[in-house]
Amino acid sequence: MPTQQNNKLWRQRNNRKLIIGIFGFCLSLFGILCGMFWEDIFNWIMQKEMTLRPDSHVFENWKTPPLELKLDIYLYNWTNAEDFGNETSKPILEQLGPYRFIENPDKVNISWHPANASVTYRKRSFFYFDEAGSVGSLDDQIVTLNAVALSAAAKAKQWNSVRRGMVNVGLQLYGQEIYVIKSVDELLFTGYNDAMIDMARAMPIFGDEVQVPFDKFGWFYTRNGSADLTGVFNVYTGADEFAKLGQMHTWNYKEHTGFFDSYCGMTNGSAGEFQPQNLQVGGSVGLFTPDMCRTVPLDYVETLEIEGVQGYKYAGGPRSVDNGTEYPENLCFCGGECVPSGVMNITSCRFDSPVFMSYPHFYNADQYYLDQVEGLSPNQRDHEFYMVLEPRTGIALEVAARFQVNMLVDPIDGLSMYENIPRTFFPLIWFEQKVRITPELADQLKLLPMMLLAGQIFAGFCFAIGLILMCWTPVQQLWCKSRRYDLKTQRKSNGQYKSRSQFSSAEELKSKASTLVCEKSACGTPDNSPLLTGNRKAQIVPKSQTDESVATVSTAISEDMKQD
Repeated sequence: MPTQQNNKLWRQRNNRKLIIGIFGFCLSLFGILCGMFWEDIFNWIMQKEMTLRPDSHVFENWKTPPLELKLDIYLYNWTNAEDFGNETSKPILEQLGPYRFIENPDKVNISWHPANASVTYRKRSFFYFDEAGSVGSLDDQIVTLNAVALSAAAKAKQWNSVRRGMVNVGLQLYGQEIYVIKSVDELLFTGYNDAMIDMARAMPIFGDEVQVPFDKFGWFYTRNGSADLTGVFNVYTGADEFAKLGQMHTWNYKEHTGFFDSYCGMTNGSAGEFQPQNLQVGGSVGLFTPDMCRTVPLDYVETLEIEGVQGYKYAGGPRSVDNGTEYPENLCFCGGECVPSGVMNITSCRFDSPVFMSYPHFYNADQYYLDQVEGLSPNQRDHEFYMVLEPRTGIALEVAARFQVNMLVDPIDGLSMYENIPRTFFPLIWFEQKVRITPELADQLKLLPMMLLAGQIFAGFCFAIGLILMCWTPVQQLWCKSRRYDLKTQRKSNGQYKSRSQFSSAEELKSKASTLVCEKSACGTPDNSPLLTGNRKAQIVPKSQTDESVATVSTAISEDMKQD
């Protein structure tokens, strides 16, 4: 009966060792696999959360951005307009502003297209004048170029002398001047009436060649609260391919805008809300701008930190505003009017008005443009267009979108108002929209690398614990054998076994006893285990009875020696 009980105990002990070993192996394997694939798992989770769909976490932030958007507008006041055409003087410009508006954007008419994993929508914004954040009021009077008369003259330049003469009569009949004096409010959102616009809309004598889309003129006229001005966007949701998240598919239902030749007219790049993920140093990103009917490339500049989050800065350099002069691949952006590098010809996009976009104060432009006017002083801090993106997610940490509107004033034969004037790229207005991530959102982004590191640490911890569990039994056996060998060498002194009196202390006896326990438990077998011999009964000795404990240990050692 005792033998059966001992065999059962022995089997239970070995089963525990086997279970511990198997558990350690599984834990080590889990740690290895977790370490190898944790980044992929992390990316999968992130992609699932960032994919654009009606029930996703990013949908509401995409539809209605949570950040406060401020639009700062600067106008150029033309201080010597009466001297235009005088070869001894240049136009002198005085920058006024900023006139700040708070923008509340929204996306409307949203339609989902699961077939190609895209979404169609329109953009609508409401603008509110921020008097406290502005320098000046909406009643400020501005002397500026007469954009309506100039647009009519630029169109007439392409016609024969008879039709051009009709335009000349109209300009004189309605008392048009080369400049106008209007309030800031009229020049921006409210707009102002013009007799030339009324005539063109009432008497379309020039047919479809003359398109007059508005009843007033203002740089942002009809934009406030309208969802029609910027067109219809169709972007990828990232459901089928996450790398395409937020990238343009079509604009106004077309993959090619038709305003530029070849690949320059392709509808590509980001729509603005999402940028490519897993960005690399030295690359570039594209931003599609509907007001310019094209994609503007931004190149990597440097790595910097915004609110404690590392980001890559992409800026609009000379390549962005070149039209083939310095970068031959940009030749298709000329639009029929190839000029020195620094301005973008968007005449075809602006109803054939001679509009050229640039960075404020002709930043990054050829000196040719700065030499034509006075009062401009370009610098990087105030006039650079850039975006700082978190490289793993592509989330914008800081954006400074800055563009300047210029119009080309050209001498035109047959139009008395424009016959004796110098060819000038005239700056009229520039605007800035600067956004920076909030500290709260930045704190959420900081968790991403910490979660990635935590996963790697967890994987390493699992592997280490599993390895320890796998090696526990073999190490224990080796330790026991080592202790057993040391005991045998200590037993013999000059060919004799040590008696109780030969042990130097009670501690040595206790050490011997622990070795015996190791031998009888960890190293024993059912056949030679001392538990199977005799009818010994284990004695539990109180800890306080030190002398009796030592005597008991001594007796056990003596009996063991006899067995050996």
